[in-house]
Amino acid sequence: MAFRGTFDFTLDAKNRLTVPSKLRAAFSDGVVLAAGFEPCVGVWVPADYDAWTQSLLAGRDTLSPAVRQLQRHFNSNAIATELDGAGRVMVPRFLMEYAGLDREVSLVGTGPSLELWDREKWAAYNADVTSNVVDIAAGLGAAE
Repeated sequence: MAFRGTFDFTLDAKNRLTVPSKLRAAFSDGVVLAAGFEPCVGVWVPADYDAWTQSLLAGRDTLSPAVRQLQRHFNSNAIATELDGAGRVMVPRFLMEYAGLDREVSLVGTGPSLELWDREKWAAYNADVTSNVVDIAAGLGAAE
């Protein structure tokens, strides 16, 4: 399933995110919450998170300090959990702090995953990317 769209939510007092009902079936086997590269929390189907992290490390020298650092980052800053009966997932305090999340959040589709952002940070980041999207694409060699 490709995750698309942006959804604005307010986390409850227990830092629970309500996953949109149309997306819940994708998480029937659980959910992985993980620190993103940007200041956000990735929301992944477990098999997809494992495949993504493995693809980034595949063929790399496991004796390399950088590879070990990435392995630690991917695994120590992620938690496997499940949606509750109401389709909610609790965001742990360490991930809330990592991403600078408060109550007002945006859940953003990235294709292979979702990302949970502080709503104001997302708005600023998205405005910057949107205003530079042609240059970004051109820098990657994409046709205009």
